[in-house]
Amino acid sequence: PDSQPRQRPTQGQGSGVIIDSESGYVVTNHHVIENADQIRVRLDDGRSFEAKVVGADPEADVAVIQIPAKGLKAINIGDSDTLRVGDFVVAIGNPFGLSQTATFGIVSALGRSGLGIEDYEDFIQTDASINQGNSGGALVNLRGELIGVNTAILARGGGNVGIGFAIPVNMVVSLTAQIIEFGEVRRGRLGVHIQDLTPELAQAFGVEAGSGALISKVMPDSAAKAADLREGDVITMVDGRAIKGATELRNVIGLARADEEIELTYIRDRKSFNKKIRIRAVVAESGRGIQISESFEGARLEDVDDSSSQNGQPGIRVVEVASGSAAWQAGLRSGDIILSVNRQWVFSLDDLVQIVNGRTSGLLLNIQRGESALFLVIP
Repeated sequence: PDSQPRQRPTQGQGSGVIIDSESGYVVTNHHVIENADQIRVRLDDGRSFEAKVVGADPEADVAVIQIPAKGLKAINIGDSDTLRVGDFVVAIGNPFGLSQTATFGIVSALGRSGLGIEDYEDFIQTDASINQGNSGGALVNLRGELIGVNTAILARGGGNVGIGFAIPVNMVVSLTAQIIEFGEVRRGRLGVHIQDLTPELAQAFGVEAGSGALISKVMPDSAAKAADLREGDVITMVDGRAIKGATELRNVIGLARADEEIELTYIRDRKSFNKKIRIRAVVAESGRGIQISESFEGARLEDVDDSSSQNGQPGIRVVEVASGSAAWQAGLRSGDIILSVNRQWVFSLDDLVQIVNGRTSGLLLNIQRGESALFLVIP
């Protein structure tokens, strides 16, 4: 008898939004089409087409697919920057396979981040019912304009509890333009570590509380270093847009293209300055991540320099991971803390070098990710 396990075909459902009727471009979530062998798009008129993937941005959970269809009608694009809490919205999608379902609600909150859902988070929160299958569908205003792409629900057991999240359309438009042009998002990097301003820090640096992002570290050989940004500078605006905190600055920079010139407004010694800076591409630095092992290529690692390392706690911080790199494929993500390799604690990069010692396979990593922990295997 055949002892080989049989693999059963699996299928999933999601939603999408037509954004270009001439070219047949459809935007959806990356997690909807991730690892799919075949993608079929069923239109409201009953037509069905096999789609090809144009590109995706896993870090923001946005993907663009294309269908060879004629007679399409693209959705009108709105402006998510004009949204206010309390605005009425309609979520459209295919929850539980029920096509063209519309649910009604309001904008419950704006700028939601820190949820651990995506690397780049600036969500619109809504109480319009969003359920499984709504992912990738449209969130529209009462004029029928797209103002967000539904991406996640906050629920126990997968049901709706009145808290859903959508990616703002202004972010989606910026990302899809790059995905259509390059097949990916080519982000720029300023090269700083930043933090929010507490009221005490705001007073110490002479800025208004809740306004700006404080630079805690400037990376060597970075755009910020070349522009003479310094630790203690408080970035308050980017291209005329007010920055409320570290997450907002990260999102704004993350939407800028590599080699794009941006104008920063920052406060130093209680004086305000403007400076134009050309941000650089996010690439793995030719540092120790590549020297350690090919398996870590694409990741930039650094010693944990906080009190935990001084107290004898293990850990190496993953600062950045280039999308699509070997490290990314292995499952590493920015913000991860590597606790052990092959069941040996690592307290520094030197420990990691000694443990790996040139090995490029068979590495078992214990990772701390936020409040959870997991094992990763580099095959």
